[in-house]
Amino acid sequence: MNAPTTRRLTVAQALVEFLAHQYTERDGRRHRLIHACWGIFGHGNVAGLGQALLESGAASHPGAAPGPPALPYLQGRNEQAMVHAAVGYARQCDRLSAQAVTTSIGPGATNLVTGAALATVNRIPVLLLPGDVFATRPADPVLQQLEVPSAGDISVNDALRPVSRYFDRVTRPEALIPAALQAMRVLADPVDTGAVTLALPQDVQAEAYDWPAEFFADRVWRVPRPAPDADALAAAVRALRGARRPLVVAGGGVHHSEAEEALCAFADATGIPVASTQAGKGSLRHDHPADVGGIGHTGTATADSLARGADLVLGVGTRYTDFTTASSTLFAEPGVRFVNLNIASFDAHKLGAASLVADARAGLEALTKELSGHRVDAEYESAYRAAKAGWERRVDAAYAAEDASVRPSQTQVLGALDAVVDDTDVIINAAGSLPGDLHKLWRARSRRQYHLEYGYSCMGYEIPAAIGVRLAAPDRPVWALVGDGTYLMNPTEIVTAVQEGINITLVLIQNHGYASIGGLSQATGGERFGTDYRFRAEDGTYTGAPLPVDLAANAASLGMQVLRAATVGELRAALAEARGANRPTCVYVETETADTVPGAPEAQAWWDVPVAETATRPAAVAAREAYDRHTAGRRRHL
Repeated sequence: MNAPTTRRLTVAQALVEFLAHQYTERDGRRHRLIHACWGIFGHGNVAGLGQALLESGAASHPGAAPGPPALPYLQGRNEQAMVHAAVGYARQCDRLSAQAVTTSIGPGATNLVTGAALATVNRIPVLLLPGDVFATRPADPVLQQLEVPSAGDISVNDALRPVSRYFDRVTRPEALIPAALQAMRVLADPVDTGAVTLALPQDVQAEAYDWPAEFFADRVWRVPRPAPDADALAAAVRALRGARRPLVVAGGGVHHSEAEEALCAFADATGIPVASTQAGKGSLRHDHPADVGGIGHTGTATADSLARGADLVLGVGTRYTDFTTASSTLFAEPGVRFVNLNIASFDAHKLGAASLVADARAGLEALTKELSGHRVDAEYESAYRAAKAGWERRVDAAYAAEDASVRPSQTQVLGALDAVVDDTDVIINAAGSLPGDLHKLWRARSRRQYHLEYGYSCMGYEIPAAIGVRLAAPDRPVWALVGDGTYLMNPTEIVTAVQEGINITLVLIQNHGYASIGGLSQATGGERFGTDYRFRAEDGTYTGAPLPVDLAANAASLGMQVLRAATVGELRAALAEARGANRPTCVYVETETADTVPGAPEAQAWWDVPVAETATRPAAVAAREAYDRHTAGRRRHL
């Protein structure tokens, strides 16, 4: 008997079935492309995608034993947070597996925008499936519809266009086929990936169509490892052989390409030091002789000194953000040149570089082979290793706490955490003053331990991202490090972690305000205006007593086990207990706010935040004078 050539399903049912049969493949290993679908339902998707997920068997838990292909469902509390969770999952999976997010129309859809921007800026795949207004317009406007008098085809979902790598609105059932295929192409593309949006009008979701059976066949999207062009490779090799003080800048592309071992082999063979961006930290283990730590505004003194004197910079998988280049002031050697190994031509050509467009692993392997027998000067190697050892002593001093009965500083919190983790732990952070301390001080032990979202530096990312990471790596301890400001932005997914039994650990640091922005405000003449969480004083400023907010009680009310730590000793005990806990746990600690990185200037490298050109307040006048001095060192690398 011949198999049927068509299947009659609604658009939503067809999309769910299609997604369940999509795979990526790299290096001969196959991965489910869309692992699960997060969702909050409303009138724009409850009878479409909601019904389709239920009918497909999506009620099964994502960790359930494999059966017939289905798209598991995960219940979220906040649409932005669901995207963050999906991003955390995809990053942990080296972008080879992703998750979908469905929302209703209106605020549910617009809440996706921040998460979509984060995904696209960081080039992490996530599939967004917002409901949309009626395509057939039987009633116009419907609830939550945006009316634009000059255009009848615009909805709030159009806000997702600039933050999506691919956007389509499926206004007819048959239009789903090319739209879905294009969506998968982009999600699986290591160059073009990011947020992908398929806007789904609510009436079209529920409309039936006779779909070709081939639409639901298993489909494999192969993720290539393009090799470098021979001429470009030869030019890069000549440049590296001719350099006296070369430096590697390792970016997030090293991790995405699983190129850590290739980078290690390159460093072992050549002796070239390796500095890392926020996204690239952990590309080498912290104790590798060539690892000189973070680079840029939040970098180590060792890496930044090497960057200032480098005559050749080999960028591997980096976007060269302003934090990495210290707003174009860091690479100060007059004759410095760049070679950029990047799978994206757009990034490979930055800073006037000789571009090496290739997969990071393939490119590093080719460079190592062609540089056989070449090694940097022994004096250069000895000098940077000695500087690295000196910086490690600073880290030891920052982590140390001789008196266990006192309130810890933030860096002592990191020291206490450093003492309890091993190679398997994952540390997640995104915003505030923690990224700077982590980039300078954290000793990354494994390729995926250091999980900093610093492309968008989005407050509220950490808790949902920890859930996504734990879903991707259920056997790894996962820590979400947040300050009080970040916590208040987005604590909602604690409920999801408790509901699903997703064992994450939250380290909640209370310093009564936006500590990082407070410091930046002070440095730029803003006098910490509006950055403290305090009552108003008599003069109208927020300089009164700290607010009586109990964030630990809040976390407990959402279902977490909470361990309060008032001293260094209590903190050490709480972190050890939390790591062994079998339920979502919060370690709550108030910290001293003083900077405790001994011997380190407040900033190893500059960051350009414009200062008022005219002002009457002395702090702003002094800040502008300092700003003008720094801008004089800015340059364009052509």
